[in-house]
Amino acid sequence: MAAPPDVVKKIEDGFAKLQAAEDCKSLLKKHLTKAVVDKLKRKKTRLGATLLDVIQSGVENLDSGVGLYAPDAEAYTMFADLFNPVIEEYHNGFKATDSQPPMDLGEKNLGELTNLDPENKFIVSTRIRCGRSLAGYPFNPCLTEANYKNMEKRMQDIFKSIKDDELKVLGRLIKGLNFISTKAPFARHPRLGWLTFCPTNLGTTVRASVHIKLPKVSAKPEFKQICSDMKLQIRGIHGEHSESAEGIYDISNKQRLGLTEYQAVRQMYDGVKKLIEMETAEG
Repeated sequence: MAAPPDVVKKIEDGFAKLQAAEDCKSLLKKHLTKAVVDKLKRKKTRLGATLLDVIQSGVENLDSGVGLYAPDAEAYTMFADLFNPVIEEYHNGFKATDSQPPMDLGEKNLGELTNLDPENKFIVSTRIRCGRSLAGYPFNPCLTEANYKNMEKRMQDIFKSIKDDELKVLGRLIKGLNFISTKAPFARHPRLGWLTFCPTNLGTTVRASVHIKLPKVSAKPEFKQICSDMKLQIRGIHGEHSESAEGIYDISNKQRLGLTEYQAVRQMYDGVKKLIEMETAEG
């Protein structure tokens, strides 16, 4: 299958728009070269996705930091000449020859994660989430209303089939993931691990975070560097691009790709432990 001429024309126009946008600093603009456009502009996945579906958001939103999305699982392979350098730059040198390690949710290591704040002085809340995409469906950029309804019906049937005593199983992320995956397989790439439509969220797709009170440490000019050195991401209490309030920050693991699920959680755990020690030392 090949992309139709009108789609190819839109791809070429989008490339020209990016090149003319002097203020655009996205990874899409950086890595979408003329050679890449010429190589990929006529390609089409089995589900009908084209390079236009990959770049359209970044072309329309020139202030994007990344600027591209995968319209389906095959896109990561079909349009690898664009995705691979973006993934390598965003994920700190994860090269096209690197591979995501086998899944390890850490069932055998949970006892190592003891309570970091038994007196509840610092940690306000804790959250661990992961992303999954159902195998066989397009991703967000190309999902149709019919796709959404079909997926919803499929998941409803799965949950309706659960026995009352099995509902307790879904109270834990690990057991919940394992249970659902036996009923509805998730999209996984042999090299990139678990897939989502966003190339920033691949591999484990795990984001382990806490809302934590750090009024003294966060006041230090080097706070961002301290967290960066421990591979931690800082956000405000209302999510990405929001501000902190009363010295409370959202702190999470920054790395998603190239490590196991347990290692991603442990990255956050070890970093938060150190931050609490630093805050305590300030008196």
